[in-house]
Amino acid sequence: MTNVNNRLSTEEQEKVLETLQLRFVNNMVRHADMDWSSVHAKLLENGEKLWSLNEMEVTGGEPDVVDYDEITDQYIFFDCSAESPVGRRSVCYDREALESRKKNKPENNAMDLANGMGIELLTEEQYRWLQQFGEFDRKTSSWVQTPEEIRKRGGALFCDRRYNQVFLYHNGAESYYAARGFRGSLRL
Repeated sequence: MTNVNNRLSTEEQEKVLETLQLRFVNNMVRHADMDWSSVHAKLLENGEKLWSLNEMEVTGGEPDVVDYDEITDQYIFFDCSAESPVGRRSVCYDREALESRKKNKPENNAMDLANGMGIELLTEEQYRWLQQFGEFDRKTSSWVQTPEEIRKRGGALFCDRRYNQVFLYHNGAESYYAARGFRGSLRL
């Protein structure tokens, strides 16, 4: 769970807000019916969420608004980097998988990293939906949320895009590769 003390300095806030605004303006296809002023106002009201977006940014995720949930009045951000975020690669799926490795352990796992950042891994459905905005993970792959029945059997799911198609695969949850990371989502 995210620590309530995770706050940005005024300078850090200004920098991440500027970055998010520029990305928002340059990628209107992701949010054609939205305006920055509404997103900006919500960001200013939610310092902890702004901290999470900054964490997404500094780990290479390039977060951007991809949807708005009218029922909950929340903007939805996804990592929109062309490839799986570079600062979140070479991780196994979760803590159980990490602890099960006897040697050559990665430094961390996707679920703990996401939780520490205050974000969630994309689901397979969200991953496929993201692909309408571009071609993501053409050289990398990204862990996605895995159903409990698969996880209980030691597996985990990941996706990538090859041959102009999105593929869903399975692997042992303890596996990790230099080209596999994870993409996150954040509701604001």
